[in-house]
Parts: sequence; structure tokens; C-alpha cells
Amino acid sequence: MSGQFTGWPERAMDVLWQLQGEPDHATRERCRADRERLVRQPMIALLNAVADTDSRYEDFSVWHYRTDSWWWQHQGAVIRLGRKIEIGLRFSLDGLRIQGAWWYPDPGQVDTFRGAVASEGSGRELAAIVEDVRKKGYDISGDVMKRPPRGYPADHPRTDLLRHRSLIAARSLGCEEWLHTPEAVDRVLSAAADLDALLMWLVRHVKRAA
Repeated sequence: MSGQFTGWPERAMDVLWQLQGEPDHATRERCRADRERLVRQPMIALLNAVADTDSRYEDFSVWHYRTDSWWWQHQGAVIRLGRKIEIGLRFSLDGLRIQGAWWYPDPGQVDTFRGAVASEGSGRELAAIVEDVRKKGYDISGDVMKRPPRGYPADHPRTDLLRHRSLIAARSLGCEEWLHTPEAVDRVLSAAADLDALLMWLVRHVKRAA
């Protein structure tokens, strides 16, 4: 099932149902081949289709399932756009979820981010982008300090952003019939377009450590 993307087969949900809870070794081994064929391979085909549409999305990885049960129940993938800047996808019984993230920063990246946030031009641009993404239904999160960082005034107009040590925008794309059709490619591309301004801001301003 590593060829053209046609959607996740409905049987993919049956496989994930069997892996709920804490499946024992025998259950995992019984489901292994079906999970690879019906759950993981469609994710590979999806990301190949997305990359064929936009060459910026060519650097991707589709995770294998590890020893932890969670990894068997959730099929993850990432598209790398810059250093620690990614689009993440996750397929599970809840459907398909997408996020745009700058996280697990390299040393110096947080200082670089804060400098760009504090700068009037780039900082106001990011604040507007984040607000637009939020209005489109994305949850904004990350590793956020309780207090403003040292060196910045507590009343800085973008203190909420300055407190971030990572920045994530995420939402569920749903669990409707389109998951089982090629329409899922268009859904992912539409969401990627929602996240594009945010991710490109991060690529411009944070991709390299200071």
C-alpha cells in the first residue's frame, strides 16, 4: 500500500481497535502486518502525495511503532521545514491531527526567537500571525514560562509570546469519511496552508541557533 494514496482503508480502524488498552505481545504480533499495511503505509503514501504538490514538504519521516502501546495506537509522521521546525501528523481512532511546531530547541534558538519577538517589525508580524491561526481553530501551546524572561520588561506588549520556549499550533482535522478517500491529501494541504505563515516566520527567524 506504499503507492498512490487512496485513503486509509476502513479496516485500519479495526486494527487500531484491536490495539487499544495495553495489548500483549501476542496481540501486537498478530496485528503487526495489518498495521503496517493498513495504517503506516497509507501515511507514507499521503506524505508522498503532499510532497509531490510542494517540494518544501519532501523531507519527511513516518514513525515505526515502538515498544510503548501508545505508538501502536497512534501513527505519527513529521515534515521538516527547518531546524526543529516541523509539520506533525497523527492518525488514530480519533482521526487525523495536524500541528505546526517549533520545539525541542537547540541551544541559542530560544534567545533568537525572543529577539525576533521583541523586535517591533518581526514581533508584531508574529503576533498577528498567531492570532490569525488561533481564529482558524488551532490551539496555541508550547513550553511557556510562568514569568517574562529576564532582560525584557514585564509590560512588554508581546510578553505572552516572549514567555514561549517552544511554539505549537495544533488542531484535529476530524474523523469523517474523507479519511478513507484521496480527499485527505487536500485536507492536509489546506491545513498546511493555514500554518504556512507561522512556520515560514519561524524558518526565517529561528531556524539557526544564535
